[in-house]
Amino acid sequence: MRNLAPSTLRIGQRYRPSRQDGPYDAIVIGSGIGGLTTAALLCELGWKVAVLEQHYTAGGNTHSYERAGYDWDVGVHYLGDLGSSTMTRRLFDWLSKGTLEWAPMDAHYDRFFIGDRVYDAVAGRHAFRDNLVSHFPREADAIDRYLGLLREVSRGMRDFTLSRTLPPWAATVARPLLRHRKSELFTRSTFEVLSELTDDAELIAVLTGQWGDLGLPPKKSSFAMQALIARHYLHGGFYPVGGASRIARSILPRIRATGGEVFTYAAVTEILLHAGKARGVRMADGSEVLAPVVISNAGVYNTFGKLLPGTVAREHGYERRLQQVRPSIGHVGMYIGLKGTAAELDLPKTNFWIYPGGNDYDGAVERFLADPTGPFPVVFISFPSAKDPDFERRHPGRSTIEIVAPAPYELFEKWAGTTWGQRGDDYEALKNRCGQRLLEHLFEKLPQLRDRIDYSEVSTPLSMQWFCGYARGELYGLDHDPVRMNQDWLQPRTQISGLWLTGQDIMSCGVSGAMMGGAAAAAAVAGVHRLGPLLRQILW
Repeated sequence: MRNLAPSTLRIGQRYRPSRQDGPYDAIVIGSGIGGLTTAALLCELGWKVAVLEQHYTAGGNTHSYERAGYDWDVGVHYLGDLGSSTMTRRLFDWLSKGTLEWAPMDAHYDRFFIGDRVYDAVAGRHAFRDNLVSHFPREADAIDRYLGLLREVSRGMRDFTLSRTLPPWAATVARPLLRHRKSELFTRSTFEVLSELTDDAELIAVLTGQWGDLGLPPKKSSFAMQALIARHYLHGGFYPVGGASRIARSILPRIRATGGEVFTYAAVTEILLHAGKARGVRMADGSEVLAPVVISNAGVYNTFGKLLPGTVAREHGYERRLQQVRPSIGHVGMYIGLKGTAAELDLPKTNFWIYPGGNDYDGAVERFLADPTGPFPVVFISFPSAKDPDFERRHPGRSTIEIVAPAPYELFEKWAGTTWGQRGDDYEALKNRCGQRLLEHLFEKLPQLRDRIDYSEVSTPLSMQWFCGYARGELYGLDHDPVRMNQDWLQPRTQISGLWLTGQDIMSCGVSGAMMGGAAAAAAVAGVHRLGPLLRQILW
């Protein structure tokens, strides 16, 4: 499993102080989909925005990288809610000016291997329901009630989003109404809600078979988040034609249209304040980029725990608030290249979710955290080259696979602070052991691949830490538990004048959740009265 230098698959302009073209109306820290969405919407209003990305390429977890004649996506394995004129599809179409295309996966888009049993998630509300009932005929009423709860959470999410975009005076007026209308489903765990619908542990396991998409098993996760994920994929999975790097690349023209830019190798070390107001940022090279509005897509831990002076975070109560939320779990990822096309190797357009320990997901996670050398609680396998109709044109006669599994940061913590690619033989040996364990799950399901691998490499939470700036290599920012979903301070507006937040920490995890967080942030920064008409035009 080789470890090579970063690829040349890069998006954005490399930062140099001389390349600044200020003054800027706003600075966005981080070029994940949330930051890019906020920047693009503000630019449509005529703002000039500088997006500062510390990585060598823009896109955050939507970026792709290239090695040895292959390319892989690090965070976009599939998206939902894109098959018709949905809000998600409309916003993507607007951001990309219609240049971003989506390829549907197989109708059986997710396959769950729960012990020795196999179940599929099937695209389409009726098909999804009928398939479940065929496996659990005595649970038809519970399944129907579950689908009804998905609708209820979706409606409640509108009020949830509105509550985070209103200015303080309006939020004060609206808060009693919004809290009255807010479903109790936002305050309860997934297992609590589902156990009231059914006592069939196997059905609960199938309904929550995508828990890896939100990072917490049923007894820990917020049911609201579980419902949003399930509803998001109810009509199937989709993949960006040309790979995930097309997402950031397609948004750049919106930002550059008003003189803005996305700068890479642009590490921000400090948010600058004057008289209690944000006035810009200090870069790693000591230079300053100034603007009256600073929007952080770096996550709340980085924003309040690293980029602001500790006294400021403490004065405004953020030091205490950060103790009320937790970082999500890290992961190991394996990136595999094979000689042979997806068709020749019989690779599916279906994701595999493998649960070696059966349907007790929470127990499996607890056992794994106690002993990370034991069985993974879940192994996710994705086949991007089979999903992407453009892959064969880019890489004739080749194909790719990606495998992801949870991994605690503590397993790799002793190498924290070391340089990527130079962490020593012990670290490489640990990565290789993780990789071999992941490969056995792949070969068990697709034995024809055992001798077909041409290239592979493994990432760890330290890879996320190095490239994406997450302090503990967390995959989804904050844990999506009921406590997190009820933190009113997780919104675009901060207590510091001129400083705003965007991305998944103010809304929900995943590409679509972070993108909607970006739209909410833009509305809060510019004012709903200014951006509202544009958003209504885009989304409705």
